[in-house]
Amino acid sequence: MTTFAAAHADTGDTAWLLAATALVLLMTPGLALFYGGMVRTKSVLNMLMMSFVSIALVTVVWLLCGYSLAFGDDTGGGLIGGLKHAGMAGLGPNSVQGTVPTLLFATFQLTFAIITAALVSGAIADRAKFSAWLVFVPVWTLLVYVPVSHWVWGPGGWIAHHLDALDFAGGLPVEITSGASGLALCLVLGPRLGFKKDAMRPHNLPMVMLGAGLLWFGWFGFNAGSALGANGLAAAAFLNTLAAGCTGLLGWLFVEQKRDGHPTTLGAASGAVAGLVAITPSCGSVSLLGALVVGLAAGALCSYAVSWKFKLNYDDSLDVVGVHLVGGIVGTLLIGVFAEKAMTGGAQGLLYGGGLAQLGRQAVAVVVVAAYTFGVTYALGKLIDKVMGFRATEEQEHTGLDLTVHAETAYDHGVLGHGAPVSSSVVHSAQKVQSQA
Repeated sequence: MTTFAAAHADTGDTAWLLAATALVLLMTPGLALFYGGMVRTKSVLNMLMMSFVSIALVTVVWLLCGYSLAFGDDTGGGLIGGLKHAGMAGLGPNSVQGTVPTLLFATFQLTFAIITAALVSGAIADRAKFSAWLVFVPVWTLLVYVPVSHWVWGPGGWIAHHLDALDFAGGLPVEITSGASGLALCLVLGPRLGFKKDAMRPHNLPMVMLGAGLLWFGWFGFNAGSALGANGLAAAAFLNTLAAGCTGLLGWLFVEQKRDGHPTTLGAASGAVAGLVAITPSCGSVSLLGALVVGLAAGALCSYAVSWKFKLNYDDSLDVVGVHLVGGIVGTLLIGVFAEKAMTGGAQGLLYGGGLAQLGRQAVAVVVVAAYTFGVTYALGKLIDKVMGFRATEEQEHTGLDLTVHAETAYDHGVLGHGAPVSSSVVHSAQKVQSQA
């Protein structure tokens, strides 16, 4: 993500970034539908709520201090910004960041922080306490997302300005942090009841496909908007995003056909998302040919990676690790192979005469961000679990979080009669919901 120094805002750039910001915000409701369709009927609303509440929680944290810490002047060492702009102090309507109003830039960055937190929820679907999630999201945003964003995009951030690793739109702060955090929470909470024994198929594949479509639509704002202007770089990132999503979809379906004999709608949706994940860090560094290869590699590799949970016995409910962590690593590393000077303005990948240097920088960034994120998230998850409990009770999990936590059901038939016997308190909640309908 590139920033520039300018004396005034450009109206064309501002108009484009306003649209891009709205597109990225739409991605979180799209993610809610994508995840909501993948869970069972008894926890659909809880899944939707985990995404929607992230919008509110992250927004408050970001406006209070998150933006200032991520994008404020570096306090030393390239690790974190200062609190000069806490509460958005000093950022009036005439303040400019590059060629756009600073308030718009801050809002655009906010939408990235929102969806990153929401992405993590897919790894612990069906079994996390909603109250624990309300505590986790703001603290995690400050401890993980904000520092990594500063490293990659902030003034003086060490990954961008000392290591010289490239990340155009968020492979490190968004994809790798969400995937590594998902893995950490999987280990803290443990597997769902019936993991590897019971069928846990998506309950609504049309809903999954709709969510994937909204994600793809919003991703154009995510990637092309990261050019921070209505310019040729935005156009290149836009086209690369489309191309990688397509080859990601095809790569996943090819693997499914060869391995299982059936190309599936879930595979198509997941493959498109895998390709989009991988092109996120590289869309401003690679040519169209590179984008096609990045998407294809991610679609194929992620289709295999999602099955690792069964071999390694970690229950990544909705494949956050297999798609976002693996896809983010693929896209970030392949910058070191396919980066072109015409796109980057200087750095070149292995295939274009740059040698192994850029690939090495990308690898260091991946390892450090993944290790930091995993360690901090695991410690935070353990602390929350010890203080208030992070996992829902066995009864709540059997009956479903929709009814036991939110006193609602997504569908008229509800979830009663599925799973464990229902307690009188749950029956009372169900009757209350029905009487209000």
